[in-house]
Amino acid sequence: MRTPPITPLFLALAASGALALFTIAPPALAIGTNVGLGVASSYSVLGGQSVTNTGPSTLSMSVGVNPGTSITGFPPALTGGVLHVNDAHSLQAQSDLTTAYNNAAGQAFDASVGGELGGLTLTPGVYKAASSTQITGPLTLDAQGDPDAVFIFQVGSALTTATSSSVVMLNDAQSCHVFWQVGSSATLGTDSTFVGTIMALTSISAKTGATVEGRALARNGSVTLDDNVFTNVTCATTSTVSPSPSTSPSDTATATPTVTPPATSASGPSATTPAAASTTPAIDREAATTPASTASGEVAGETLTISGASGGPLANTGGQSVLILVIGAGAALAGLVLILSTTRRRMT
Repeated sequence: MRTPPITPLFLALAASGALALFTIAPPALAIGTNVGLGVASSYSVLGGQSVTNTGPSTLSMSVGVNPGTSITGFPPALTGGVLHVNDAHSLQAQSDLTTAYNNAAGQAFDASVGGELGGLTLTPGVYKAASSTQITGPLTLDAQGDPDAVFIFQVGSALTTATSSSVVMLNDAQSCHVFWQVGSSATLGTDSTFVGTIMALTSISAKTGATVEGRALARNGSVTLDDNVFTNVTCATTSTVSPSPSTSPSDTATATPTVTPPATSASGPSATTPAAASTTPAIDREAATTPASTASGEVAGETLTISGASGGPLANTGGQSVLILVIGAGAALAGLVLILSTTRRRMT
C-alpha cells in the first residue's frame, strides 16, 4: 500500500486549524465601574469620630459624624445641607460609605502607579498604589470625550497632595466619577485643588485654603477643615452605578435653625443656634435607631492610556476566543476528513 501524498489543500487546512486552536485572545482589562455612595452622596464631609473646622469654610452639602458626636466650627463655617450628629441619617451614610469603600477596593485594577502622580495624564481606569502616593503639581484626568468615564484610585496607605497642587479634568471628565479609596489617611495641601470623592479608612485633613470639588468621607477617624471650599458633585449625564440602599432617611435643610435634643442621652455636646437663617443648617441630633446595612506594570512616561489595540476602550474578548476555537476545530476536522478520503480512494 502506497502512502498518499500530503496535498497543499490539506496543509493549508491543517495549518489554519492549528493556528486557530492555539491562538489565545489577549485578556481584557477591567475598566472601572462607577461607585454607588447611597446616602453618603448627600455629604460634603462625613467623619467617624469628629468633624473640626477653623475659619469661614463653605460646604455645598451636608456635614455629619457617626458614631462620634462632635462637630465644631459651624459657624463660622457654612453648609448648604444639614449637620447630622450621630443620628439615623449619618449612621446610614457610614454604612453606605463602607459598602462604597469595599466596592472601590475590590475592583480589578488596570495599572499600578508609584509614589508620585503629579505630572501624569491618565485615561479612564482603575489605578493601584501599593502603599502611599502623592500629587505634586498637576495630575490630569482625560476622559477622552466620555462624560461617563470613571477614574478609581486604590491607595494602599496615605494620600498626600502638595501645596498648590491640582487635579485637572480634561475632555468631559466629571468629578462625580472620580473616587479615591485610601487605606489610611488623606492630607490635602495648602491652597491645593482637589477633585473627586475621598473614602479614607481613617482620617482626612484639608489644609488652609484647599478646595475640593467632591467629598471628604472618613470611616473611622476625624475630618479636619481650615478655611476650605467644597463644591457640588453633579453629573451632566446618568451612569449605571452600583446598587444603593432602597430607602434613605430624609436630608432636607430647614430655613430656620432648630436643635433637636438626643432621645437617649442629655450628656452630648451642646449646640449653639447660629444667627444666620437661610444659609446655616439645622442640627439634627436624633438618636440613631436605624440598623446599619449590613500582573501589571508601573506607569511609564507622562501619559498612561488604557485601551485596546485599535485605541478604543477595551472590551470583553471571551466570545471571540470561543469563536476562534470553534473555527479552528472545524478547519482541523475538515483537514482530517480530506486526508482520510484521499487514503480510501488510493487504497481502492
